[in-house]
Amino acid sequence: MNIKAVAKRANVSTATVSRTINGSDKVSPETAARVHQAIGDLNFIPNTNARALGSGRSNLLGLIISDITNPFFPELVKAFEDIAIGEGHEVLIANTNYDPHRTMHCVTRMIQRKVDGVAIMTSEMDEHLIDFFRRSQIPVVFLDLGTPRPGISCIHIDYSAGVEMAMSHLVGLGHKRIAFISGPMSLASAHTRYRAFMESSARDHLNADPDLVQEGNHRPDGGYEAMKRILASKNRPTAVLASNDLTAIGALGAIFEHGLRVPQDISIIGFDDIQLSAYTTPPLTTVHVPHGEIAKVAVHALLSTKQETGKKLLQGEQHHIRATFLQRHSTGPVPKRRS
Repeated sequence: MNIKAVAKRANVSTATVSRTINGSDKVSPETAARVHQAIGDLNFIPNTNARALGSGRSNLLGLIISDITNPFFPELVKAFEDIAIGEGHEVLIANTNYDPHRTMHCVTRMIQRKVDGVAIMTSEMDEHLIDFFRRSQIPVVFLDLGTPRPGISCIHIDYSAGVEMAMSHLVGLGHKRIAFISGPMSLASAHTRYRAFMESSARDHLNADPDLVQEGNHRPDGGYEAMKRILASKNRPTAVLASNDLTAIGALGAIFEHGLRVPQDISIIGFDDIQLSAYTTPPLTTVHVPHGEIAKVAVHALLSTKQETGKKLLQGEQHHIRATFLQRHSTGPVPKRRS
């Protein structure tokens, strides 16, 4: 089945069928309805590549993420795709795995597919790759990276406020020896959370024991190993703040393996509020990062900076996302002093 058959069925030209498929306002509603009826009757599926060539638009949005194995990202991907489809766009997803060479491949692939915009949900992106998008007149939205420019919008999550809320909760429960398991310090978002922890510790005059601050990898195995190092210190903490939920889940394993109870012996807080965090034992107290809001802002930022083919991109904007504290059952009062 091809476009000629649709044109014959609807008694119009192939050009009219093409314009109807591409959403042109030059086709009357009555004619467009007749064309769509013919498409349905013949089970015709338009060639999206041909549409992109003809209209200059692919109705395709790109989404680049860092780590598909981290549940934070699949939840973000689902929300992004749901919203994009609602806006009439499909989504092309690429996973960098924190690899610069793979990131370059992802960017090239997006440009080759003539995407209408790209959401880069990673904490790292070389400036020369950003220039690729700019030269190609493709709108971009970044998460935790960059500053707004024409065609470039930025979404910043207030990690610092989230860490401060978590620390205030622990201090309010009487905790003074609070450990921290960071993410990879090469990531801007992980460094921001680490810095917020150090600032909160100093403000609350907490014990600045370097053994209580360990670097993880934002995965359960990293949280498990970091927690083992913390528990090996001479004076173990009464509470732990993890840079993300996967780290906290790994830390829970090390705590239980050590024969300790949560929260009776040690409290723990995660960050991100992935779905799994509600089903750990005990359910994890965490900082909620709204995936749906991030996705909605990202899609709308891309569509709002997109212009007609051949015109300059509109100025991007800065968007701020607020994290909120979510208390479950992994935190409790500081345990009585051990004899």
